[in-house]
Amino acid sequence: MTHPLRLGLTLAGCLTLLPASHSALPVGSVVEYVLPRPKAFPHDPAVGADGIVWYTDQANSYIGRLDPATGKVTDYPTPTRASGPHGIVVAADGGVWYTGNFTARLGRLDPATGTIKEYPLPAEARDPHTPLFHQGKVWFTAQGANLYGVLDPTSGDVQLFPVPTPGARPYGLVAGPDGAIWMALFGTNQIGRIDPADGTLKIFPLPAPAARPRRLVADSRGIIWYSDYARGKLGRLDPATGAVREFASPGGADSQPYGIAVGSDGRIWYNESGKDAIVAFDPTTERVETVAIPTRGSVVRNMAVDVTRARLWLALSGTQRLGRIDLK
Repeated sequence: MTHPLRLGLTLAGCLTLLPASHSALPVGSVVEYVLPRPKAFPHDPAVGADGIVWYTDQANSYIGRLDPATGKVTDYPTPTRASGPHGIVVAADGGVWYTGNFTARLGRLDPATGTIKEYPLPAEARDPHTPLFHQGKVWFTAQGANLYGVLDPTSGDVQLFPVPTPGARPYGLVAGPDGAIWMALFGTNQIGRIDPADGTLKIFPLPAPAARPRRLVADSRGIIWYSDYARGKLGRLDPATGAVREFASPGGADSQPYGIAVGSDGRIWYNESGKDAIVAFDPTTERVETVAIPTRGSVVRNMAVDVTRARLWLALSGTQRLGRIDLK
């Protein structure tokens, strides 16, 4: 399989990737983009309404921008060096928000100017993890600190909420169609529902004590799907009844499901990080399809869906690459 390749240096922190021909690739194949910065470590991706792909380069402390139409890559250094940018999301106004995982701060990149404004967090929120822009505010988890919080960008005010379960390790974060926020509690067999009006938390226990939900998504009906990293399962939680169903991942108990998304095709896509594979699960038929990632050692910690263009974007952490799957 051929991959998009690097071109030589250009100016002002920009490089260009020239995609090699992949017109013969079937729908659902992974197309890889080798990132130009040496030892780039794309942790999470995000995609805007314009189709531009943003990603966090955690190892080098940059926010990256890929224009799929031209292959141009632009790097923006974080104002606080070695801040460890982790999660990333594009807000409705086009602003790009990220978590500075190593230095207790959030950042907003203005795509029109490339400038970044940082928002320091209270010291106890030492490791902001996953961001979610929701109803004009930025919600975030802090895994090691065992809390979640919300920033009001207008006032700069930050509220923090401790998770009552010790060692819960709040991780993935997503909004449901009813406006509620759902949170994976990776250190235990629990999923939390946050009321964005006041930050209160309702716990949904999972039946298996050894379950460890890592990331999660909500489908159009409000069903919560989650990756059970510890047990090699895809999980389904119905918030209306609390009922949970589990589906064995095709790679087995050691497949380590991780990043997850609802594709524009309605299927649940997730990564088997222990197997270098992407799985597509059809909720209607329960049919499973597995797609191999070409470069070994790729850990897809998160995914982003471009609904308009029917594309799924992957951060191929550890291999200096982004990945793209065309869904039609």
